[in-house]
Amino acid sequence: MSRVYNFSAGPAVLPEEVLREAAEEMLDYKGTGMSVMEMSHRSKAFQEIIDTAEADLRDLMGIPDDYAVLFLQGGASQQFAMIPMNLMKNRVADYIVTGQWAKKASEEAKKYGKVNIIASSADRTFSYIPDVSSLPVSEDADYVYICENNTIYGTKYKELPDTKGKLLVADVSSCFLSEPVDVTKYGVIYGGVQKNIGPAGTVIVIMRKDLITDDVLPGTPTMLKYKTHADAGSLYNTPPAYGIYICGKVFKWLKKQGGLEAMKVHNEKKAKVLYDYLDTSRMFRGTVVPKDRSLMNVPFVTGNEELDAKFVKEAKAAGFENLKGHRTVGGMRASIYNAMPIEGVEALVAFMKKFEEENL
Repeated sequence: MSRVYNFSAGPAVLPEEVLREAAEEMLDYKGTGMSVMEMSHRSKAFQEIIDTAEADLRDLMGIPDDYAVLFLQGGASQQFAMIPMNLMKNRVADYIVTGQWAKKASEEAKKYGKVNIIASSADRTFSYIPDVSSLPVSEDADYVYICENNTIYGTKYKELPDTKGKLLVADVSSCFLSEPVDVTKYGVIYGGVQKNIGPAGTVIVIMRKDLITDDVLPGTPTMLKYKTHADAGSLYNTPPAYGIYICGKVFKWLKKQGGLEAMKVHNEKKAKVLYDYLDTSRMFRGTVVPKDRSLMNVPFVTGNEELDAKFVKEAKAAGFENLKGHRTVGGMRASIYNAMPIEGVEALVAFMKKFEEENL
């Protein structure tokens, strides 16, 4: 069996240990005689899976009892609508736009009320995080919204915005569980799991319980009310059962690695290997202001489109997959999530050095 180094932005690399465990249990999960893919979501076996997953996630993140944990569907993109439908009581919200996903979320929210863009980094192709220490937060805003790590552009908030007492809502899809987090600083944290936690199809929402009410915008579908899912323990309808099962295994794996403190050290070490090379290379350069660099997503370019294409092609042939950058940035992007071993990053840098020597 030959495994490549997969630098995809999502769906992305998962821990081999988790994949092997899942493979072993594929035909017979813990003596049930069936796969988790086949079992009823109303069964005792699955209830144990989802309960354990929630307990382990709470333990990893230090989620207080006054926050609900929901395992939902529809990805982060469905949350772009659920957030305003459930939280935009005054029909006003403030958005900080630092990339495509925050922009899309703000555009969706405009269908439900007034959206104020109180900060943006669009002026320099989202290559930095704007100063968020003193923002013109709207007095009547229901919440302030951010995308904390920008998958496409490779930026990350190092300090959370001063929301002046307003609710903070954060899409953390591409930095989920990559470092410790103080959940109490947020009203809502959510993310698709397909980047750093599990397979595509599941989204996790962590939300202050006092925000989960029947007071939603008129016309909000039953399925798009947080209360529907909170009241039913994420089992209002058939959930993404296999995705939740894999997420649960990844939570166990993370605890075994030493938790989020250990993951932060691991991720900083990996990112340093790649950024240190980019900062000294005569061919490649990073596209992000250094202080705002993401530990998870690293975009880089040569400055020559033909050379970029040659690099991506030769890298693929050498076993480095999914390095082509997003069309709005061009060049390359290496996503180095939790499950990417440091050996993968070191091997990529060695290949980049060789390519540089051969093509300068």
